[in-house]
Amino acid sequence: MQGRTEARIAWFFLLPSLVIILTMALLPILRSFYLSFFLKDLAVPQLGQPFVGLDNYLYILRDSRFWAALGNTFGFTFVSVLLETGLGLLLALMLNRAFTGRGLARAAILIPWAVPTVVSAQMWRWIYNDKVGVLNDLCLRLGVFTQPFPWLASIDTARAAIVVADVWKTTPFMALMLLAGLQMIDTSLYEAADVDGATAWQQFRHITLPLLTPVMTVAVLFRTLDAFRIFDLVYVLTSGAFGTETLSVLTADVTFKFNDYGQGSAYAVIMFGCIVAISYTFIKLLGADPNAEER
Repeated sequence: MQGRTEARIAWFFLLPSLVIILTMALLPILRSFYLSFFLKDLAVPQLGQPFVGLDNYLYILRDSRFWAALGNTFGFTFVSVLLETGLGLLLALMLNRAFTGRGLARAAILIPWAVPTVVSAQMWRWIYNDKVGVLNDLCLRLGVFTQPFPWLASIDTARAAIVVADVWKTTPFMALMLLAGLQMIDTSLYEAADVDGATAWQQFRHITLPLLTPVMTVAVLFRTLDAFRIFDLVYVLTSGAFGTETLSVLTADVTFKFNDYGQGSAYAVIMFGCIVAISYTFIKLLGADPNAEER
């Protein structure tokens, strides 16, 4: 009886959140899925909203621009998450050690993450500016270049410039998550390893890394999903030009610039399907079974 009462109370407190999630998340997804089967072009309202079935999806699958954007999205996600995980782990290991000013250092690394993405993107846009940017000024002073270089207007460097800006902003998130995981590891394990004569590398390989894997799995999954739907950073820096267009930028371009809400909804549904597939595959490959401890 007491258990049922507690369950009812729990559902009572969860109900407002569930209603908000249903209203703000699930209904727009269902609406987009519905619109993806119709022709809804605001540029030609006289056509109405005829049912076209899978035509929007078939058109997208034949569009080379879609495949280029999808490749850019996967490439950006892989490179940025890989760099952020490596640098975040390095920072977490450093901040987990005892040293003077550790508290200040922990607070300082959170500054890039606390800055809104649009603000940090605009900052990096000025840094990369070929006329007044600090990066070009520094390269010219050091003799690396003899003339300013258009970092964001070159297909050879635009992608790398976006990755650098994203790594600068989101590496603190990875470091914070991994630092929390490091602090959960029992220090007696390292003391026992020292007694047994284990080296620092052996302790990292056989103690730190295995015990940190669950936290790292969650952090990498969150960052992967966040990186896959990147929009604001790319939009501010290049607007998708010079081979940097991602799936989110393409979706927004088709929907709001060309006013094609039917095809734009199909793009959104495809992106949602990719996110679901990534989540499922990621969890399965890493063996992150939330019910493993109960069995």
